[in-house]
Parts: sequence; structure tokens; C-alpha cells
Amino acid sequence: MKSGWAAAVLLIGSARSPRVADSRRIDLSDPAIPESRQPYHAGFGTARRGGPELSRLLRSVRGFGKRSVTGLIRQYKNAGHELTGAGVVVGSLIDPQSIANDHIQIHALEGRLFRRVVQAAAVGSALPCSIWRERDLYAVAVKALRQPEQKVRVTVTALGGAVVGSWRAEQKAAAVAAWLVLAEGGRSTRSARAKVQRPKRARKPVAP
Repeated sequence: MKSGWAAAVLLIGSARSPRVADSRRIDLSDPAIPESRQPYHAGFGTARRGGPELSRLLRSVRGFGKRSVTGLIRQYKNAGHELTGAGVVVGSLIDPQSIANDHIQIHALEGRLFRRVVQAAAVGSALPCSIWRERDLYAVAVKALRQPEQKVRVTVTALGGAVVGSWRAEQKAAAVAAWLVLAEGGRSTRSARAKVQRPKRARKPVAP
């Protein structure tokens, strides 16, 4: 997931034999309001302070992002997919208030904003939502899938063979997250880095 957009991947099948049913980019901020993509930025490296403008942009992100994610979920359900879990890959889970550097802090604030929008939309659509840091993703996959990292990477790369369009780092990360939902359905764990909610059973997960 990036600031203002996410790569969404829908997997079907099983953890032993996952397949990509859909891969697309979804906007989490309104393209008609360009500044909503980075609402905490007032300019290059400058923080937007609290006030009516920031409040307006945050409302826009929350409303547009919710509609975008719930609309995608509804589209998948209408196509006959029984969605039972979602996974989200993020750059960081650090508390923005613990960051002293203003520029880094505003990036963290935006990361948290979009993460919460996606998570709330998934949970509001009755989809349990798991969250992983990008840096931890393959280490978690090695353990959950019981496969060497190289094999995981090769499989994820191969999944993109059936995809029309981009299959870059963002799409691969989303696919790994969806694969983890398939593999770890039914188990609940708590990480020192994040609170993770697991679905009861994930047959067709979607991962932004």
C-alpha cells in the first residue's frame, strides 16, 4: 500500500496451489483532489498544520478510500467470490508521534491514515484484516508456508504470469499477503510489532 493508492490482488485456490483471480490498482484518495494523496504535506518536506484544510483533506481520504475499498469488495462478491479475509502490507507500524523528524513524521501519519482506511473498510465489510510490515513479509511467509524464501519468491513471480498488466514489487507483496491469509486462516497471533487479526478461514483473500 502506498500513499493514495494500493495494489489489490485477489487469490483463489489453496495455500498449496494459489491462483490470481484479479490484480489491479485502486485509488485510496480522490484523483480530483491531488493534494489528498499526501494530505499531511503542505509542500516539499513541509508539514500541513491542523486546521480546516487538513480536516477537509482527511475527510476526503476517509470517504473516498472507504468507497473505493468497499466497492472493490462488493464487485468481487457480486462476481461470486466468497471473500473471507484480507491482508494489508505497509511500510511501517511505528507511532508517528514517536518520530522527532517532521518530514518522516508526516509520511508516517499518511501511512497510518491510509492503513486505517483500508482496515476499517475491510472489517466493515465483514472481512477480518491482517497487517504485515513489508520488511517482515517474506520472513513471515517462510515460517507460515514452510517453504524457503527463494521458493516463495519464485512462486509469487510465477503467479504474475497469468496477470495482464503490472506485476511489480507492490503486486507481489499483495500476493504474498493474500497467500498468508490462505495459509494462516483459523489461527490468531499477536506480534510484538503489530496486532494481527486472523480470519477463520481464507479461501479467496484480497490483499491491498
